[in-house]
Amino acid sequence: MRNKRARGSVDKAVVDVWQREVGEISTRNFVHRLAASEDLVLRLEILRKLDKHRGCVNTVSFNADGNILVSGSDDKRIILWDWETGVAKLTFQSGHLSNVFQAKIMPYTDDRSLITCAADGQVRHAQILEGGVETRLVAKHQGRAHKLAVEPGSPHIFYTCGEDGLVQHIDLRTAAATELFTCCSIDESRAYMPVIALNAIAIDPRNPNLFAVAGSDEYTRLYDVRKYKWDGSTDFGQPTDYFCPSHLIGDDQVGITGLAFSDQSELLVSYNDEFIYLFTQDMGLGPNPVPSSPLSACNEASEMGLDHSAMSASAMEADEKAIPQVYKGHRNCETVKGVTFFGPKSEYVVSGSDCGRIFIWKKKDGQLVRVMEADKHVVNCIESHPHTMVLASSGIERDIKIWTPKAINKATLPTNIEQFKPKPRGWMYRITTPQDLMLQLFSLQRRGTSPEQNEENASAVGRELLEFILTFNANSGASSDDGGNGPEDPFC
Repeated sequence: MRNKRARGSVDKAVVDVWQREVGEISTRNFVHRLAASEDLVLRLEILRKLDKHRGCVNTVSFNADGNILVSGSDDKRIILWDWETGVAKLTFQSGHLSNVFQAKIMPYTDDRSLITCAADGQVRHAQILEGGVETRLVAKHQGRAHKLAVEPGSPHIFYTCGEDGLVQHIDLRTAAATELFTCCSIDESRAYMPVIALNAIAIDPRNPNLFAVAGSDEYTRLYDVRKYKWDGSTDFGQPTDYFCPSHLIGDDQVGITGLAFSDQSELLVSYNDEFIYLFTQDMGLGPNPVPSSPLSACNEASEMGLDHSAMSASAMEADEKAIPQVYKGHRNCETVKGVTFFGPKSEYVVSGSDCGRIFIWKKKDGQLVRVMEADKHVVNCIESHPHTMVLASSGIERDIKIWTPKAINKATLPTNIEQFKPKPRGWMYRITTPQDLMLQLFSLQRRGTSPEQNEENASAVGRELLEFILTFNANSGASSDDGGNGPEDPFC
């Protein structure tokens, strides 16, 4: 018996219209179905390029209404765009001394209040006044400050994290930031990494009391701010839950570059030199996971086709839980990449890649549905419009791409995705300053490495340190337009 022909997207659209007209589905559900249509995803195309920055664009973010896009760059400037017309409505100096890593417009402020963080460790507040823009320092990190997270619906409160492992709570109505805790390793055997350098922070939109942080180890940590005693009488450093794919527990070569919560409180986690995973609330490891040395390969890794052998007692316990959805195909090893959801009900997962492409997967089953050429080098930032099927992307190039579903023909997947396998550079241990070199020199002792190999590595790094310091001193007076951070900067 011949199989019935699968109903195409055009047929389904006709049925949806009929159901709306006869009242079987509401107008709101009809709009959501249309906005989440795979047909629209396959017709995404560059509407325009926003080109005014003079360095890598490290952050793009829409305001709450979605009519303004704010961007920040290595050039230390902030630009507010009318993205529909391509006009830069306002450009101003952020006040930062180095690369701007994130900029956000605070809600319910008439788009006149912005917060920023940067490679100089500063967290700043900018107010747009009638006579110009005033910026002030509101918090400081010892090291790069990578990300901000705004409390949903609040014009005053946000969080920040940085490479010093510090998480701060900031209320713009007060004079000083509140240092909540410093994120530390739970594995006592990792003496070389006592503090977790944080790359990402995100707040659960359904429960703003919950926020997650992640960085230079394999765990995403979930915290409940209600457990913090504002008089400082308790230690708030203990997470309420940890999240990690079981085959990565005990793997000290991975880290996390991006986090995102969906409207359904699902947690999206992007690993460097690995894949992207989607966790639901019941997939946590609990408040006290037990790390241990790697053992044998786990069944979960085999089922997912992963080549990993790291498995611990915690991993075996986690293996009994539901397996997180995995998203593959992109490459995340050269820079700190974000990850986000796309669609009115977070139907898709979106990420940039080292190959200069944007990857879009179906959230439900991890199917790759779209790959788009977006940068000659690397795509770092993807921002989803709050209300419509519009994306903004940026990376090593100095412009911002705006994507809308306006293509006449549907796109097809390229055939050479699996062929693209760039050599990992290991940005987590990238040497950029003499201090970074010294840190690597004193963190060479790794599990499974022989004393002879450690001695050889130390000698090599020692020679590199001497050469680096001589070169650094010789060029200490040099300067450049991009602050010395061009396309090779892994934190662009």
